[in-house]
Amino acid sequence: MSKVFREALAAVNPTHVPERWVYAAYDQCTFAVGPLADADPARTGVLLVECPGKPARRPYHKQKLALILANLRHFALELAQAGYHVRWRVADSYRDAVAALIDEVGSVTMMEAAERELREELKPLADAGGLRIVANATWCTTDADFDALGAPPWRMDAFYRGVRRRTGVLMEGGKPVGGRFSHDGDNREPWRGQPVAPAIPTFTPDAVTREVAALVDSAFPDHPGAVDLRHLPACQEDAEALWRWAKASCLPSFGPYEDALSRTESNLFHTRVSAVMHLGRILPRRAVDEVCALDVPINSREGFVRQVLGWREYVRHVHRRSPDMAGSPNVLGQRTPLPPVFWGGAPSGLACLDGVVEDVWREGFSHHITRLMVLSNTAQLLDVDPRELTDWFWVAYIDAYDWVVEPNVLGMATFAVGDRMTTKPYVAGSGYVHRMGDYCASCRFHPKKSCPLTPMYWAYLARHRESLSGVDRAVRQLLGLDRRSESQQAADRRTYERVRETLGRGEALEP
Repeated sequence: MSKVFREALAAVNPTHVPERWVYAAYDQCTFAVGPLADADPARTGVLLVECPGKPARRPYHKQKLALILANLRHFALELAQAGYHVRWRVADSYRDAVAALIDEVGSVTMMEAAERELREELKPLADAGGLRIVANATWCTTDADFDALGAPPWRMDAFYRGVRRRTGVLMEGGKPVGGRFSHDGDNREPWRGQPVAPAIPTFTPDAVTREVAALVDSAFPDHPGAVDLRHLPACQEDAEALWRWAKASCLPSFGPYEDALSRTESNLFHTRVSAVMHLGRILPRRAVDEVCALDVPINSREGFVRQVLGWREYVRHVHRRSPDMAGSPNVLGQRTPLPPVFWGGAPSGLACLDGVVEDVWREGFSHHITRLMVLSNTAQLLDVDPRELTDWFWVAYIDAYDWVVEPNVLGMATFAVGDRMTTKPYVAGSGYVHRMGDYCASCRFHPKKSCPLTPMYWAYLARHRESLSGVDRAVRQLLGLDRRSESQQAADRRTYERVRETLGRGEALEP
């Protein structure tokens, strides 16, 4: 199902015989950097590969499949219109398609793949000499930036400060703009309806995008979610429109409400650019520079910069140095199966969890605080298997790739690799959701009297006390546990067991 696309490509594809060839991976939709940046289009051919086997590996959200394929097809058209000869191949594997081109032309160049899966698939071609791999120029930082941290445990704050100093981003006279490297302490305001949250931008799909949506529905009918063409940025023009909206409508108020939760405005002031940034549409260094130049409060500018120049770059380096994340690290020995509520259609009775899950399957997206402090927190308190939770995020979110989800979930959200990259487990009772959002007002549970999250929090600390006793930033939490009586801790355990069993059966909780 690609007649429209193939005809569109044939109409604009130059016919010259290329002297050199570049393979661009599915998440490298850019010719602003890398081997295409200084290439002569009249002498250069670009191989793009559509691999039906990749989306079949996992039950990816349909919106994610459509996003990636629509952008890859539009990138082919953009390349051809810029004068590059494009060779589009549908193949059972990326290796097969690249190997066939190498056999034909002798040598192919590519930027290093971001995903470990693709790097490993193509490694034999690189080892044989036919595939020349150059550094991935979409990143802002180098191995040297991360090597400065030394051996693990690694810490994002130290990495971030070092990168800020080296790059000069938000620095004046060797000191951070605003007097501090982090303004995180200023970014913890709950949102009470003002300022008004901006409407999420919509896009008008063309025939190529509509064809992709039909293909996804036809080829992957059993995958979860649905394709929402109105919210699918399918090409460079769409990505630019999304980025303009983010700068004008989100960034001015992003900082104070960065950690807020809302039942009625699921996006609040988050920019939603991660999905197109991960595809190479909006390059991170460009985004950082443009945000730094905005006339918006420093806590909004720094908050965005910390997410991109800090955390995004940091998790990429952690992932490259953590091959065990491809497996099932599980420091705390958590083995509970992921409850059916996470897949939709089996409400838990917890308004926050049910609301965010609904958002995820409707959009393939929710912002980072809902991921960490609602979805991951609930899973942590249930002792859900970290690998199961990681794989769920991988398939459910449109911006999720192995280098994104494995450090974020195994490293941060579940503490499955211990203190390698974070200082403590990110767990909380009902107080956080109640303080930072409005879900509790519509929940059947009272946040202070009957919400099971708080006793589950104490039960979690009790179960993992031995493992957490050596974690400095968990000491305060464990001291709080010590103040609970034996009868309170016994009640905590009963609540945990009841919730785990009830949700495990796919049933809703009752007060």
